[in-house]
Amino acid sequence: MLKIEHVGIAVKELALSIPLFEKLLNSTCYKTETVDSEHVNTAFFKKGETKIELLESSTTDGVIAKYIDKKGEGVHHIAFDVADIYAEMERLKNEGFVLLNEQPKVGADNKLVCFLHPKGTNGVLVELCMEKK
Repeated sequence: MLKIEHVGIAVKELALSIPLFEKLLNSTCYKTETVDSEHVNTAFFKKGETKIELLESSTTDGVIAKYIDKKGEGVHHIAFDVADIYAEMERLKNEGFVLLNEQPKVGADNKLVCFLHPKGTNGVLVELCMEKK
């Protein structure tokens, strides 16, 4: 793993959360995007090398909606940048980690992504990210 790529935060409404985080971070949202396959709308902020991704469910029964219903708004996942997502997925699988998807998916911000099951990572949802080439 190369670095922390971003921290994902589940929110109920981007319309309310974007202005809040713009004030909090003293930075403007540089990008919004819908990821239909994951049923999420996203908003990105950057401070130095650090990125924050806000995640809003685009459906009432999406993963983020279910997460918020169960745990409320807040930190959803931590994402790590990797040089080769396929090799890293294989390495982690061989180390005994449970992958939530067998092949990388297309994610937001021009990334290929894969999630690790939080039961094997002390309750933290971990995302692997690699820039699509």
